[in-house]
Amino acid sequence: VGTAGLSIDEMTHERLVVSTRNRRKVQNHIGGIHAAAMALLAETATGLLVGLNVPDTAVPLIKSMKVSYRRRTQGGMSAVATLTPEQIEAIRTTPRGDVHVAVTVTDESGAEPIECEMIWAWVPKKKS
Repeated sequence: VGTAGLSIDEMTHERLVVSTRNRRKVQNHIGGIHAAAMALLAETATGLLVGLNVPDTAVPLIKSMKVSYRRRTQGGMSAVATLTPEQIEAIRTTPRGDVHVAVTVTDESGAEPIECEMIWAWVPKKKS
């Protein structure tokens, strides 16, 4: 996350926005943002959002990540992750479970060069 230069632009319990500029450290061989950096944007936004809502007695874990690359990117990118009030309630009140976190990743043109499906789980922390 540090190397990719991700920025948290907005953070609430319902919505989290993460962005990155198109700079050399995150570029691929054709000058766009690298595929792994795009996936990192989506994973970071969704993971932080789940982490904001998981109680202190649990830990969030990525369960499944599917990323489909649709087109070349233009400029910087941002990922917007959201949870519904019902999803937040389930995360806060169920000892363990999983949730599909909606995320939209766009580039500077407003297009969505990738489509993502992120499923996060939460489990009780192990007692030491």
